[in-house]
Amino acid sequence: MNRNRAVQVIAGTAVLLMAGSSPVAAQGIPQPTPVSAVSASPEPVSMAREASSWLADLIKINTSNPPGNENLAAMFVSGLLQKEGIKAEILDLAPGRSAVVARLRSSVVPDPSKALLLVAHLDVVPVDKARWTVDPFSGVIRDGYMYGRGAIDDKGMLAANLAVFIHLKRTNAHLNRDVIFLATADEEGSGDASIRTLIAKYWDKFAAGFAINEGGNVFMKNGKVQYIGVQASEKVSANVAVIARGTSGHASQPTKDNPVVHLAAAIAKIGTYSAPVHFTAIVRRYFEGIAPLEDDEIAKWIRSMDTPDRGEHAQRVVSDVSPLWNAMMRDTIAPTILSAGVANNVIPAEARANLNVRLLPGDSISTLVSDLSKLVNDPAVRLEVQPNAGLAAPPSSLESDFYNLICRVASREFGGAPALPFQSTWLTDSAQLRLHNVQAYGLVPFPLSQEDLRRMHGDDERIPMASFDKGVDVLTKIVTEFAVTRY
Repeated sequence: MNRNRAVQVIAGTAVLLMAGSSPVAAQGIPQPTPVSAVSASPEPVSMAREASSWLADLIKINTSNPPGNENLAAMFVSGLLQKEGIKAEILDLAPGRSAVVARLRSSVVPDPSKALLLVAHLDVVPVDKARWTVDPFSGVIRDGYMYGRGAIDDKGMLAANLAVFIHLKRTNAHLNRDVIFLATADEEGSGDASIRTLIAKYWDKFAAGFAINEGGNVFMKNGKVQYIGVQASEKVSANVAVIARGTSGHASQPTKDNPVVHLAAAIAKIGTYSAPVHFTAIVRRYFEGIAPLEDDEIAKWIRSMDTPDRGEHAQRVVSDVSPLWNAMMRDTIAPTILSAGVANNVIPAEARANLNVRLLPGDSISTLVSDLSKLVNDPAVRLEVQPNAGLAAPPSSLESDFYNLICRVASREFGGAPALPFQSTWLTDSAQLRLHNVQAYGLVPFPLSQEDLRRMHGDDERIPMASFDKGVDVLTKIVTEFAVTRY
């Protein structure tokens, strides 16, 4: 950090700690909500209560991406850490966009190969406020739930990481490895302020051998934890433009080369396409673990998916049961944006659509695009892969001490529910960490129902407060048992 930057951080932190001051209110940065008699207590249950106030304050900072504006949230997080006597650095990535890093040392000389990284991101996806029943940036609690954009994805994890990190500091834990806190930016956009830039500019500040991040979940069914999915791999994101071109003209004289018609026909074909099934090693192990937890009929088809005689039919049955299972087994293509036209009475010269593609690790985007082009079979339509496609990362080991500890602690704390290896269908910062030899695992430690999970990236995102409290406690136990020496 250069001198000017240090002055900026110190000044920003001082402002954060002046509760009620007008400059802070003008910047829109909430002050940490006081929690009576909690700050002096190191107990995890007390930390969860304190962390819930931090979560509400984080939700109130609008970091919708685009544009992100994570710097305000970074200053808030930095202020919390500085107040605890923890040195925190704000890492500049782009105008108004920053990350935060802090470290608790186990020794004078750091050993990155042993260090544990706690990761969460500051940005959130945009909202359509008209479709919410509450202000999406209020952090309001109603009927036992905290509502707000980012409550689950990913400010809940961010607040839990803060709770664990501060708990270690307050208890003067005897660490056997460095523990590093990292709040990233631009995770939802994967653009110029994302973890790729963060690694390129600041890798030495958070290089680690192990990481825990979002990506996996504690899945509930009928009010009980059914299983814990520990993410060790993830699909690869890419966007493909579908472009139809024709002759523009007056809409009173329809033409056969109208690009809107050609685009609509192409999207209709692509929308009904299912890529071939391909079982990665982690997905195979996941289904082996999930089969005993399902009813006999579904379990029968799960166990038949890899058989020569009934495999294809079984794959169709299982895919229809769960969109998650369908997406875990194959490359998926989702049309997400359509655009065409300049006026109601003008036939446009071009119509475009975007396909959001999620590839299984190891599958080729060029092969998929070639297959889709053959399916569309229209010379007026072409498909183009867009920039900034993701890179396939090797999976994290299912034999590491950290993976085994996560599974053991999570299973114990959630009533003996099995912990299964999980390949997420969504993108996380862990992929870039795995490309830098970090054994990164994903576990959002809050028990969530399908109803709760469906609200992520949707309307009325919320987190059950009881689940949040339990998740903070479980994450504290995981980190403590891995990184703290017991006497």
